[in-house]
Amino acid sequence: MACSLSLMDRKMATNFLVHEKIWFDKFKYDDAERKFYEQMNGPVTGSSRQENGASVILRDIARARENIQKSLAGSSGPGASSGPSGDHSELVTRIASLEVENQSLRGVVQDLQQAIAKLEARLSVLEKSSPAHRATAPQTQHVSPMRQAEPPTRKAAAAEDDEDDDIDLFGSDEEDDKEAVRLREERLRQYAEKKAKKPALVAKSSILLDVKPWDDETDMAQLEACVRSVQLDGLTWGGSKLVPVGYGIRKLQIQCVVEDDKVGTDLLEEEITKFEEHVQSVDIAAFNKI
Repeated sequence: MACSLSLMDRKMATNFLVHEKIWFDKFKYDDAERKFYEQMNGPVTGSSRQENGASVILRDIARARENIQKSLAGSSGPGASSGPSGDHSELVTRIASLEVENQSLRGVVQDLQQAIAKLEARLSVLEKSSPAHRATAPQTQHVSPMRQAEPPTRKAAAAEDDEDDDIDLFGSDEEDDKEAVRLREERLRQYAEKKAKKPALVAKSSILLDVKPWDDETDMAQLEACVRSVQLDGLTWGGSKLVPVGYGIRKLQIQCVVEDDKVGTDLLEEEITKFEEHVQSVDIAAFNKI
């Protein structure tokens, strides 16, 4: 029983060592490295051997750190977030993303600062160039001590010269006024002539008349001839037709066009009803402005 337990322990230890990443041959490589450096640098004393041993230890520590960093970087797989290594990798990625975002925000802030500086510069230039700023700006007069008091004769001469400049000897303003008046009158005359030549619009109306006879024995052709015999200035006769009324009686519907200023409906009815032998009455069936 004890032998079987010891064999099982050995197998478990062997399996553990097989799966464990242990560098069993490290001492061989260390000896080879030490011999290489001894050949390059000559014989090594006790103190140099101690320094070489310390350097070897430091190199081992650096390699171990590199291996740890590589393992942490490679442990960002699907199941890495369940352990502490996964948390560490997630933290590293968050820090990296925050650094990138921070740098982009810094760039945006710098751009905004530059834009604000440009706007302030432009605003200051506009304020300086505005007329209100010029009006409010204090005006300082620098008077040299040699020109503080001018002789009165020079001032009087300068005032006379200004008065002479104000007087227009040639009367150019009056001539300009006369020319403007003449042009305006000429344009008004041309407009009046053009308006007089333009034909005036004549108001016309279209009238449909119902002319009724006395009875069915009335000659409608003679009645129409009587109606058309009415001739007035501004009256134009149009088409006509006979419309039955009842009991064999028919009325005459006739179209005419009249000028409103010359012919009225009352005058037209009066002229048609003069034919008493044929015409009983005249009615206006339709009246339209043209």
